[in-house]
Amino acid sequence: MSQIHPIGRKTAILSVGAALALAFGVSAQAGECPADQLMDGAVMSGETTAVGVTDTVIASIDLTPKGGSFENQLLRMRKLTIEPGGVVPWHEHSVRPANIYILSGEIEEYRANCKVPIVHKAGEVTMEFGKGFAHWWKNTGTEPVELISADIFTAEMGDPNQM
Repeated sequence: MSQIHPIGRKTAILSVGAALALAFGVSAQAGECPADQLMDGAVMSGETTAVGVTDTVIASIDLTPKGGSFENQLLRMRKLTIEPGGVVPWHEHSVRPANIYILSGEIEEYRANCKVPIVHKAGEVTMEFGKGFAHWWKNTGTEPVELISADIFTAEMGDPNQM
């Protein structure tokens, strides 16, 4: 039997993103905020209600057996479909790291530290994590957008089916 070596949380999170990228043949990093548009507090809130979003948990793994800080945490993978005009409401990622792979379509992200919307296109991956990382998404196009989300979700956050 092979021995599993403990890895740090950040490494585990990045590994999930790398696994998604390899599984889907992804090499592109998602759009980022242009350097001249970065500003802390640029957006302090956004849409607060999910509209036109189907959020399906594909799988989840209870990380509690890893012990330590992994207790009561799930590594979950979800598929989100955002209809035209649909909204993934304002939320933050200071304690819930996520990697998002855009399967199809194009979607705009409104991030707390960016004065302009960030456009994400099919085939890109975006990483969501850090103090003050808050945002919301909107499908401004005419076709549904499909995303795969891999995140670490804690029991304290409530319903594991929430966005």
